[in-house]
Amino acid sequence: MQKLTKTQPDLLSCENAEQKYKLSLLVPHDLDYFKGHFTDGPILAGVVQLDWAVAAICKYYNVQQPVKNVEVLKFQVVITPGITIELLLEQKSENKYTFSYNSNKGQHASGRVVFDSLINE
Repeated sequence: MQKLTKTQPDLLSCENAEQKYKLSLLVPHDLDYFKGHFTDGPILAGVVQLDWAVAAICKYYNVQQPVKNVEVLKFQVVITPGITIELLLEQKSENKYTFSYNSNKGQHASGRVVFDSLINE
């Protein structure tokens, strides 16, 4: 199996206001996930979009619990190489967060990620 080396978007900016984050991301043409994912028209797989959103939630909200569930997950418009997208993150409760990917093409994907609750012993 080939080792993946280029797996992340380029972070152009990050804004934080009232527990909401807005990340501007450039999806590079040479992303490893595009290789073999439709030669004539590469698109970013939904599982990659979900992985990026979960990783961003964990980083920016300092979440260390595992994902318990993903709810209302929707993929509307494909993400193609070279596009700039905005990833919007919002904390809804102690262990629930929403995300959405948007660009000038519309909303690409959205969902809610539920993490395991902290257990106080």
